[in-house]
Amino acid sequence: MTTTARTVIYGASEDDCRFYQSSVEKHGSPLLLFDSSKLKQQYRSLQQALPNVDLFYAIKALPQIDVLKVIDELDAGFDVASSGELDILLGLKVGGRRTIHTHPIKSDKDIRDALRFGSTTFVIDNLDELKKLQPYRGRIGILLRVSFRSENAKVDLSKKFGCTEDEVANIIFQAEQLGLHIKGLSFHVGSQVETSDKHVAAIQSCRDMMLELNQKTKAPLSILDIGGGFPADYALQSIDIMKFCQPIRDALASLPEDWHIYAEPGRYLIAPAVTCVTTIIGKSMRYGMPWYYLDDGVYGSFSGKIFDHAEYPLQVLKEGETSPSVLAGPTCDSIDIIDEQIELPELKIGDFIIGHQMGAYTAATRTRFNLLKEAKFIVL
Repeated sequence: MTTTARTVIYGASEDDCRFYQSSVEKHGSPLLLFDSSKLKQQYRSLQQALPNVDLFYAIKALPQIDVLKVIDELDAGFDVASSGELDILLGLKVGGRRTIHTHPIKSDKDIRDALRFGSTTFVIDNLDELKKLQPYRGRIGILLRVSFRSENAKVDLSKKFGCTEDEVANIIFQAEQLGLHIKGLSFHVGSQVETSDKHVAAIQSCRDMMLELNQKTKAPLSILDIGGGFPADYALQSIDIMKFCQPIRDALASLPEDWHIYAEPGRYLIAPAVTCVTTIIGKSMRYGMPWYYLDDGVYGSFSGKIFDHAEYPLQVLKEGETSPSVLAGPTCDSIDIIDEQIELPELKIGDFIIGHQMGAYTAATRTRFNLLKEAKFIVL
């Protein structure tokens, strides 16, 4: 079995080939295969890398009931962003105090739904959102989200949300006048960052702001939410999460011991726990190149190619001489192309293409375009 720089894996063991074949024979194709033991392994690894940090799984990464059951079993918290996500937790009988509502922009109904569920911690990033919470001031605690732009993030999550550092003090003092308690600060340095440098810089900036503000406010700030951004291993480089988080641990060690630290991991936890199995349903020669049409594509499980800027590691079960090829999805839209100029051996209709690291922002962002069959979610 070999790989290339484009993270294509050629060949597979006989056991793997039989496993994929039997899975498709039993359940059909396409499939998303969920390995709960891998999710547990990722969670424990991140726990060890970030001791004394409360982890809240970002439901938006994959809001699948079987995934949330595992997170519940691990006694983790849940990062929620909508009433729909709360509805899923309600079915699992998860307590509201195990959640933080992290969407900085909410309707009044969103707020009331969350309060009814039992959520007590809300994130805001501007004065208009602060005023929305004023009617509920006796029932909530607030985190103020601060923007820290990152040029290295695949998805810059501080472009749309987060106040500037210069705005922090004014919002906190305005909150006091409204009878609201801002308990601390939060940030998200962006998705799929290459290093933890921006985490460290944001932690240090928030620490300095909180310490200074605590000299002036009536109620102290004592919570810091460091967001997500912990990377998935899309290049199959065996990312060392302990090493990645070492600078973060060092930065957190400089905080007062009585502060509470939160994090919102999603991608790191769930990406490697799901494998996609697709089947070639058609082939043709176009522009002197083989085109292979799969039963899943960018409107389906590979939606992260569009929305998440993700390049998933792909595997063909055959080895042999390769040539530049195209992998296309099943819809009637020409944008539905998974990969171009990918080196593949000659394949036939009925062969499988396996996608790895496909738990995060795949099934979560797929559409029903052409009303094609969705990949079936299978718990291993």
